[in-house]
Amino acid sequence: MVADIGGTSFDLASRVLVMGIVNATPDSFSGDGVTDPDAAVRQALRMVDEGADLIDVGGESSRPGHEPVSADEELRRVLPVLRRLCPACPVPVSVDTWKLPVAEAAADAGVAVLNDIWGLRRSPGLAALAASRGLGLVLMHNQDGTQYAGDLLAEIRASLRWSLDTALAAGVPRERILLDPGIGFGKTAVQGVEVLRRFGELGELGQPLLVGASRKSFLGRVFGQEPGQRLPGTIAAVTAAVLRGAAVVRVHDVAEVTRAVRVAEALRQGSGVS
Repeated sequence: MVADIGGTSFDLASRVLVMGIVNATPDSFSGDGVTDPDAAVRQALRMVDEGADLIDVGGESSRPGHEPVSADEELRRVLPVLRRLCPACPVPVSVDTWKLPVAEAAADAGVAVLNDIWGLRRSPGLAALAASRGLGLVLMHNQDGTQYAGDLLAEIRASLRWSLDTALAAGVPRERILLDPGIGFGKTAVQGVEVLRRFGELGELGQPLLVGASRKSFLGRVFGQEPGQRLPGTIAAVTAAVLRGAAVVRVHDVAEVTRAVRVAEALRQGSGVS
């Protein structure tokens, strides 16, 4: 399976991609928010040196109980970062936003990917923007509340299928679309574990899958650890996802997780090492 991300072709059948997270926010759940644009750029470029294949920049925290911010405030946070980072970054840069004005300005600044945590349900116009500007598109499952009428994975698949069909109808090529089941979004800790346990079932969608389990609260509920102490749990969750077919992992701790991903990747392929 080949993905076209930011004009770069990635063979996802042979290599799992690592997406490094840069939170340009003062209230990141993981405590790694960076409000100085130059510091954010340095963090991103360090992640590239550590093995990141993509960089994802966000300007609005999505942690439980977060305070929503306006599009203007989000732009105030991310644009200075993106304008510095995009020309200097040797890998594609993504913007984590569901707001169309933010996405448009980010595209002008040079981002290659739009990462929409609402899967086009709040801003379907993102699909047309991605199609017209040749951008990649990450579509995540999300919902208000954690109640599901039927089978959890079946409902997630149906929702992601709607997001995928909406993007395709808008003219986004299939090879530019990644799907994310949204661990930690509209799901309890128990449901997050179930998504990881049954992750392979999402392969029925026929699209590359991104997983974002890094430092998530469900790990804290399993191990009772604060976000900064969740690296072992993150590595375990990422390894499980890779073995079940994940194509991209979105993480805070790039150096450590990249090493684990390479091992999980070899195990999945049955290649081992020589």
